[in-house]
Formats: sequence, structure tokens, C-alpha cells
Amino acid sequence: MDKIELKGMRFFGYHGVYPEENKLGQQFVVDLVMHLDLSEAGSRDDLAATVNYAEVCGLVREIVTGPPLRLVEALAERIATKVLATYTIVGEITVRVTKPHPPVDIRFDGVTVEIHRRRS
Repeated sequence: MDKIELKGMRFFGYHGVYPEENKLGQQFVVDLVMHLDLSEAGSRDDLAATVNYAEVCGLVREIVTGPPLRLVEALAERIATKVLATYTIVGEITVRVTKPHPPVDIRFDGVTVEIHRRRS
């Protein structure tokens, strides 16, 4: 299966368990891997035969900058569900959401949740 990857999309959102996260907000980094057949798009050179990744970036932006969720897992799930519902050509999706600066009293590179969903 072919794939389209969107790497390192950065958005500011208000997701988290703690009230300070919902009030102050923070940056989130999202990576997507969409699995689909790109042969028709490649042979026809036709945007209608693939996924417009600019639109996908806009969809992800709406979700991450939208209403707060408590868990990064829920944020990843919402992104995967919306992409699969919107783009029926996508058969599978992997979503990685990184919270680079979680409110933890340890210095580290952040926390990442990765989920993989496929069309039923």
C-alpha cells in the first residue's frame, strides 16, 4: 500500500488533564501516515485521485486548536476518525501526537501517543 506522510505539524492547543493546561495551552506536534492507493493519481496526475494534504492539515488544525480534550490519546483518536470519515480513499492511518512539554517534574523530550486505525 502506498502512503502519504505529513510530518511535524505544529499547533497550539488547550488539551490536558490539569486546569493549567486548559487555561495556558501548549504546543502539540502531529504526524500522520495515510495508507492509500496512489497509482491512479500518479498515472493521471490528478488531485481528485488522491488526498489534498493541504486540506488534511486544515482538518488537523481545527481539531488540535478546537475544544479541549483531556487526553492526548483522545486527540489522536479524533484526528484518525475524522480523516477516515472525510477521505474514503484512505484505508489506514497512523497518527502520532507529541506533547513536547507536558507538566511533569522531569526534563525529557515530551510524550508521544501513536495509534493505527484501519477502515472497517
